[in-house]
Amino acid sequence: MVNRLANATSPYLLQHAENPVHWWEWGPEAFEEARARNVPVLLSVGYSACHWCHVMAHESFEDEATAAYLNQHFVSIKVDREERPDVDAVYMQATTAMTGQGGWPMTCVLDHDGNPFFAGTYFPDRPRHGQPSFGQLLQALVDAWQTRGDDVRRVAGNLREHLNQQAALASGQIGADTLAAAVATLAGEFDGHHGGFGGAPKFPPSMVLELLMRHAARTDDDTAHAMLDATCEAMARGGIYDQLGGGFARYSVDRRWVVPHFEKMLYDNAQLLGVYARWGGPLGDRVARETADFLLRELRTAEGGFASALDADSEGVEGKFYAWTPDQLVEVLGEEDAGWAAQVFEVTPEGTFEHGASTLQLPQDPEGPGAQRLADVRTVLLAARETRVRPERDDKVVAAWNGQAISGLCAAGLLLGERAYLDAAVAAGELLATVHTVDRRLRRVSRDGAVGRHAAVLEDLGCVASGYLALVQATGDAVWLERARVLLDDALDRFRADDGGFFDTGVDAEALLTRPRDPSDNASPSGLSATVHALAEYAALTGSGRHRQAAEEALATVATLAERAPRFAGWSLAAAEAMLDGPLEVAVVGAPGPDRDALEARARRIPGAVVVVADGPREDVPLLAGRTDVGGRPAAYVCRGQVCERPVTDPADLP
Repeated sequence: MVNRLANATSPYLLQHAENPVHWWEWGPEAFEEARARNVPVLLSVGYSACHWCHVMAHESFEDEATAAYLNQHFVSIKVDREERPDVDAVYMQATTAMTGQGGWPMTCVLDHDGNPFFAGTYFPDRPRHGQPSFGQLLQALVDAWQTRGDDVRRVAGNLREHLNQQAALASGQIGADTLAAAVATLAGEFDGHHGGFGGAPKFPPSMVLELLMRHAARTDDDTAHAMLDATCEAMARGGIYDQLGGGFARYSVDRRWVVPHFEKMLYDNAQLLGVYARWGGPLGDRVARETADFLLRELRTAEGGFASALDADSEGVEGKFYAWTPDQLVEVLGEEDAGWAAQVFEVTPEGTFEHGASTLQLPQDPEGPGAQRLADVRTVLLAARETRVRPERDDKVVAAWNGQAISGLCAAGLLLGERAYLDAAVAAGELLATVHTVDRRLRRVSRDGAVGRHAAVLEDLGCVASGYLALVQATGDAVWLERARVLLDDALDRFRADDGGFFDTGVDAEALLTRPRDPSDNASPSGLSATVHALAEYAALTGSGRHRQAAEEALATVATLAERAPRFAGWSLAAAEAMLDGPLEVAVVGAPGPDRDALEARARRIPGAVVVVADGPREDVPLLAGRTDVGGRPAAYVCRGQVCERPVTDPADLP
């Protein structure tokens, strides 16, 4: 028996298609059904790689008695937060307002107009630690709905009014002083022993690392350098990084990066790929190459896009695919190599994870003959791991995260000299430009080459536009410049707020409880910060004052956030760093060969710079217009803030 989710495009919703719960997808039909039956709406929001979403599904949504009660007393709606980030954002805001915290699975109970009167996250199947069971909670909510209707309506109405009291964001300028103060604040939150910021759980601070990289390059700030280097090295050597297959897990449950929450998200790996490629050095290059290879090997879809995530669990056990015991090493490697590998990867008899198993860490790279021995051991262990039951893959293609993957692959392809990464970036871009673009409007998701019905949100437009602009710089193909312009003009036309900032949904989008607008970065850039980057990059490539001004005005709306909580404004601050420096625009022109390659290699290592390369002047990419070689030698033209310096032919003369 299947429910209404059997026809869904979301893999997460399809995971619930055989639940005994009579699930509905989000839409007016579900609310009409609730109104006709005079029952409340239960809204459950999660995503496919969410461990506790799976736990709650197994405990409650697969339970016949719980399902029967839900079916009798509620209309139940299941939402994939990755497919409908607008719905998720609105009700997460409500959950946070009502409980002081949020997370997934998210559970809200709504009236017939979508107003929440109860919100929470995970609820167990039995009372635990002072928390009621899910069944007890449902009974209490039904009682309130049936006997205290006035209270329910009052709570729902008050919350709706509170959420709609959305004043314009306070504006200000993000200048050099703001950026210096942000780095000082970050230094106060920095974990000097283990890298990263704050305590456990600890998330990869991708956007903050980019900020630190740009700030260190602009100011030669030793503190920024130190925080960047320590964090990049600690994550790359910890259990959060897959020491066999490449790629990063979503976060570490401890402050030392030892034990991850094992799901692997595209958005994390796409961003970290670019960070490590730009950080460089032997470790940065290795991690970037391995992470890019992971994307192509495990997340790439048949259509050329990239799947959203890999689950944390396999065979119902979190981390089983990735963790190792000493006995398992012996079984695969034999006694001698297993003993050596256990020391190198810190696999202990007690285990660093659960059930005597350990995550693999690599505190230092073996030298001399040990380097080849490590390579051989990794190859054997990876092959053995491939025989294990793999975690499930959420194979929907999300526009924003594929835009990030394109940007990361372009950086890695150019800086590592790997053509395959650039080819993969182009293929993903073509998928977004064709399958995901309908009537010149971007849509958020596709699966198996079929586009979904949900419109793009601002995050999609900003990240995909940046991906397209990365392709302009990587390939020189001006078609990507025009495709970026279409997206950015759409953002300016339909998403812009009166104060110069942006809403997360278009003016013509489905009306929800409130129109979402969150400028803070989380694991992925906010729609605003992503769009600011794209606007600034487009302006640098074309000289468009309109797009430059829009970037500056939008950035001004997050000045207060940037001052108070720079960890949640890292991508906006990274954009401000680049814009304070111009952003730096570099056009490298001349005949292909070692001289031009040397100029290009140096230019592409400048953090935050916009770089294009061509054989000679071109009108279809304005930054290349009128640019020629100098005396028959390839030359680099450096401009910032619409002011250009004299062309240089020696890489040492570049900034």
